[in-house]
Amino acid sequence: MRRLIGGVVIGVAGLAVLVSLGIWQVQRLSWKEAILADITAQIASPAIPLPPTPDATTDRWRSVDLTGEFDGAPLPVLASRKGEGAGYRLISAFQTETGRRILIDRGFVREAAFTRLTPTEGRVQVAGNLHWPDEKDSYTPPADAGRGLWFARDLGPMAQQLGTEPVLIVARSVTPADPSVVPWPVDAATIPNDHLQYAVTWFGLALVWAGMTLLFIRRNWHAKA
Repeated sequence: MRRLIGGVVIGVAGLAVLVSLGIWQVQRLSWKEAILADITAQIASPAIPLPPTPDATTDRWRSVDLTGEFDGAPLPVLASRKGEGAGYRLISAFQTETGRRILIDRGFVREAAFTRLTPTEGRVQVAGNLHWPDEKDSYTPPADAGRGLWFARDLGPMAQQLGTEPVLIVARSVTPADPSVVPWPVDAATIPNDHLQYAVTWFGLALVWAGMTLLFIRRNWHAKA
């Protein structure tokens, strides 16, 4: 009898823990969906002029419009895009009409087209969003100085190399457009949201645990009888 009671206590306690973890993930799902909805709204908000001192917390995703000229060769960041294959993100220095010098993520260019790129000359209008990418970790190789190739959008070193502010605009459009460069705008869909999967996993484990507990009770009850 003590073994049966002990098994029931463990079974109920384990079930309570697993169900509570599933409920917690459901709550996290609602929290994450609210954050993603807010980010989507910020991305699509009416554009404003570039703030004097953009802040990585309050201005992230903010929509901006600016006019100016690209200056110098872009920095290629190794990338791969679904439906496009291997290629590069192009990060260029941009001289605004107000005299500021910032970074523009112009978009994606296929590897084969990169060697045929020609300098973009003249005034252009850029519509895009402020962004502070978090792509670099301990496994990210340093920039290959020999080939001029980068493996992440690392704003500090890029700004230093191109002589700009460490401010990045990810372009939604560049007018007039370079047909070989496909804009790759920021999108909340790229932000991971796996809480539903986690919730299903915890609730599934809870169901299995409940089944094992009932099986334990049944066997021990018959053994007692």
